[in-house]
Amino acid sequence: MSDKDEELQSLDELAAEGDEPDFDAAAESFDEIEALRAERDDYRDKFMRALADAENTRKRADRDRREAENYGGSKLARDLLPVYDNLQRALNAAKEGDEEVPASLLEGVELTMRELINVFKKHGIDTITPQVGDKFDPKMHEAMFEAPLPGTKAGEIIQVSTNGFMLYDRLLRPAQVGVSSMQG
Repeated sequence: MSDKDEELQSLDELAAEGDEPDFDAAAESFDEIEALRAERDDYRDKFMRALADAENTRKRADRDRREAENYGGSKLARDLLPVYDNLQRALNAAKEGDEEVPASLLEGVELTMRELINVFKKHGIDTITPQVGDKFDPKMHEAMFEAPLPGTKAGEIIQVSTNGFMLYDRLLRPAQVGVSSMQG
């Protein structure tokens, strides 16, 4: 039985007892009850929206915090990439050069390079190391030049200038490569 039905039944009982029901007062009570219900529903709606908004804000703050932890150091990481490049050039020059390089100097540069790579890995930085013959991927590689090279297919990497780097799932720097333009 609804609230209105119960109130009507109460009015009928009053009328049966001989009291004259005050229909104006009853109508005011009904209007007041309906106004209170509408106000309650409005507050409930506002509460649910505020709750949802607070939850969305919490999730957004959590996501922003995770992104700041993972990607906040990307500027520093980019600034360290030339250090890696220079150490790599030093190692390549020492191994390919004609003059004798002291073993202790070569070992020191190799240890420094290994330590730098370990720090990179610790902070989510991975090296992109394409190989000659790999397929050019514009998402990971930057074509520095294009040249016809017999025995290669168009779009194959024919030279690697510098390695690229990823910070977790974001590209820090594409690998710089030369690409074949030869057809067949």
